Order: sequence, then structure tokens, then C-alpha cells
Amino acid sequence: MTLADLRRGDRARIESIDSRDKSVQRLMTMGLVEGAEVVYLNASLGGDPLELDVYGMSLSLRRQQARCFGVSRIGADPGVQRRG
Repeated sequence: MTLADLRRGDRARIESIDSRDKSVQRLMTMGLVEGAEVVYLNASLGGDPLELDVYGMSLSLRRQQARCFGVSRIGADPGVQRRG
């Protein structure tokens, strides 16, 4: 499972990262590192980009980049309402 597979309100922990892409390396400097917990907040109407909460900060990334982050789901955030 990757960040791209999450749904609104899902909480997940980053387990692995494919860091060959320089844009992914840049996201790592913003807190998307192994062990970090993230909450999937939203996606734009077309589904790209995605919005995540990382350490209390909102971060947007492309779905293609999100596929580089392997995660394990750890539940749902009660503060984020799920749709559909």
C-alpha cells in the first residue's frame, strides 16, 4: 500500500521510500520520512494533487510521488470526515 492508496481520513505510517526521484527527496526534507505518521486530508477534484497532514503541517504532492511512499494504515483520524 502507498500514500496514493489512502482515502480521506486515513492515518498511516511511512514504512518505505523509493527515493530515486529528486522530487521525492525534497518531500523527505519536509517530513515524509520512514516512521512518520500522516493523515490523508483531501484530494483535488481530479484526484491530483493529494493533501496530507504531516507533523501538523499540510503538504500537497502529486499522486505519482505518493506512489513512492510505502505505508501501513493505522486507523482513521476522527477529525477528518470521510466521503463516500
